[in-house]
Order: sequence, then C-alpha cells, then structure tokens
Amino acid sequence: MKFVVDVMLGKLAKWLRILGFDASYGNRAGDRELLQTARRERRVLLTRDHPLLQSAKNIRGLLIESDDWRLQLAQVLDVLELRDKARPLSRCLACNVRLKRLARKNARNLVAPFVFERASAFSICPRCGRVYWPGTHFGDMDKKLSEILGRRGGLDSGAGTAGPRARKPI
Repeated sequence: MKFVVDVMLGKLAKWLRILGFDASYGNRAGDRELLQTARRERRVLLTRDHPLLQSAKNIRGLLIESDDWRLQLAQVLDVLELRDKARPLSRCLACNVRLKRLARKNARNLVAPFVFERASAFSICPRCGRVYWPGTHFGDMDKKLSEILGRRGGLDSGAGTAGPRARKPI
C-alpha cells in the first residue's frame, strides 16, 4: 500500500517508512499537490485536515485522529490491516526508495572503519547513496518494532525511538 502524507504528519510518514511502507511526504506540499499525487499515483491520503479529506473525490483517504504519532501509526496499521504487511528497515528514510543489499566488502570505503569492523550487514539506497547497517541501537529498534507490530490499539508511550545507523557517502 502506498501513502501520501499531509505536512502535519511528518513523524507518521517517517515511521511508515521505517516499517517499509511507501510514504510520499514533503514538508511543503500543499493540498492541491497532495490530492494530485494521491490521484496520479493511487496513494492513500493520510491527513488530519477534515476539509482536505472531504475534497478528496475518488481518492482513498484516512482522517488521522490523534496528535500522538504512536496512536496515528496504530490507527493506520489497524484500520488498513497492515501489521502483517510491514517489511521493517527496507526503505531509505530520506528518499523513500527500497534499499538494496550491499555486500560487506563493498561497504568498506563507504562507512567508517569502526563501523565496518563491527557491522555484519549493510544496505544502500540506490537513489541517494546512504548506507544503512544495524548500529548500536539496533536492539532497541528491534524491540520497538516488535511492540509496534505486535500490539493493537495503541503503543507504549514510554518507548524510545532508536533507528538504524545511516551515512551518506562523500
């Protein structure tokens, strides 16, 4: 499922990408651009803007109810029944493009020596060249993803937010 996410829902867009969903987001996109993108690319419009959603003729949309990103994410996953469709850590958080596996030997000159010595797996964004690996916070991220994907109707608001490490090559 592909989404176009309203400007007021940036953290939701980020977490949809972390979960592997195609989430188009621009922090300056106006209503017209959002509607055009949703229609042209057959994306589900996610917004907190009642009038925008009402004007979205022939566009599938979801009115996001909460101000809290955790509850927003839970709403999207529950209403659209997406928990089983998530492919965590498979998209570039900056470009929204699917990551490609990067052979460890090919990562040597793209990451710091310290990282190369400790990380066992790497991925790269084919668009922007960012390299991803399971960094020092990977255990926390894995736990958070398990919580998000395993629990319905809300998340633990005290959980931390750690992410995969990434570096854009020079």
